[in-house]
Amino acid sequence: MSYINAKDVLPKEMIKEIQKYVNGVNLYIPKVPEENSNCSNYKLELYKRNQEIYNLFLQGEKVSKLAAEYYLSDKSIYRILGEMKKK
Repeated sequence: MSYINAKDVLPKEMIKEIQKYVNGVNLYIPKVPEENSNCSNYKLELYKRNQEIYNLFLQGEKVSKLAAEYYLSDKSIYRILGEMKKK
């Protein structure tokens, strides 16, 4: 990864404002995610699937049946249930 000096790309006022928070350290600024990214669509689809699995489980569906229905292992279903419970 190459570094760019902030003086070369940012206005002086912005640099002074940033220096109030972090002075003299390397700072990573992530790029803005693309809204139509395939990755974000994939994550949304996975979230919807996991929410569906969680709701079915709450309605009394057995883990083994969910695993078979979604072509996942029992362990994966338990992982999904744990993650969805935290949310």
